[in-house]
Amino acid sequence: MSESESYQSRMKKVQAAHREKQQELRDPDKGLVLVNTGNGKGKSSSAFGVAIRALGWKQRVGVVQFVKGTWITGERQFFERLGGVDWYMMGEGFTWDTQDRGRDRRAAEAALAKAAEMLASGDYDLVIMDEINISLRYEQITPQAVIDALEARDARTGAILTGRDAPVEICDYADLVSVIDEVKHPYAAGIKAQRGVDF
Repeated sequence: MSESESYQSRMKKVQAAHREKQQELRDPDKGLVLVNTGNGKGKSSSAFGVAIRALGWKQRVGVVQFVKGTWITGERQFFERLGGVDWYMMGEGFTWDTQDRGRDRRAAEAALAKAAEMLASGDYDLVIMDEINISLRYEQITPQAVIDALEARDARTGAILTGRDAPVEICDYADLVSVIDEVKHPYAAGIKAQRGVDF
């Protein structure tokens, strides 16, 4: 058997196995919950990539940002120009900047209330809760409160939760968990955040 024939034979087996697996899959008839976590860069970037995909299918997207405060970011400017995304910046900046636990907790609770309202409304196909895991890490909100909001979501609505250190309870609840590891980062080499890459 030639190399070409051998390759074709192997690929036919792969194709048959793939088709068999596809026959077993089902549609869950509800939006999925995705978690992007880990110490590496790209958790929010990945979520916004999914937002672009959803918009490509003419789906409605909402974003609630928990920590980033009044940052001017490329993604927000892009979606404002494009339209089709309801965007709420609810955070007041990094916890080391505010240094006020009560204020940070109130901001996180308000952000979760807004996200819960959007999730339950039936108006959205996708709600991104950007950096919510940071609010969870600092115990500004509880995993159970987040799970309650997700449980009450409309059947059509999926959600993405981003931020490092996602708690076990959230990961256990989610349909998909992606952990983005840091192998190398320019910050460690003394390079500041770059417009268009980092924000």
